[in-house]
Amino acid sequence: MHKQISIVLLSFVFLMGCSGTLPKLGVMSDQLTPCPSTPNCVSSQATDKEHYIQPIHFTGTPQDAQDRLLQILNTLERTEIIVVQENYIRVAFTSKIFQFVDDVEFYFPATDTEHIIINFRSASRIGYSDLGANQKRIEQIRDTFKEY
Repeated sequence: MHKQISIVLLSFVFLMGCSGTLPKLGVMSDQLTPCPSTPNCVSSQATDKEHYIQPIHFTGTPQDAQDRLLQILNTLERTEIIVVQENYIRVAFTSKIFQFVDDVEFYFPATDTEHIIINFRSASRIGYSDLGANQKRIEQIRDTFKEY
């Protein structure tokens, strides 16, 4: 009985630790936080090809782009929209089995034209590799955004 309680307690502590610590996020000088050196992050503002992925392009107003993105994000499972500001959205995605948390940010830089570029950063809070999960998620969001 004591062994079973210990296993349950250790499992609980392990799963609670899977959420990780929230990293410093947000926009500073028109840039999202850079990706770490680990391969569990992608960003449209990355300067290295390991982490770089194309931004989302949109013709219209920034508000229309943000509304469309929020509609898409609201359809995705295990998604929590954390921050919605005029030019920024932050979302937390939680994996189904181990409850790992990925932080995803979308940044809508100010523009004088109707060509909107949505920059983003998607990164796992813990671990080294995400087996491409962040890249796949962003590609899914970008493809859905184009079809919408």
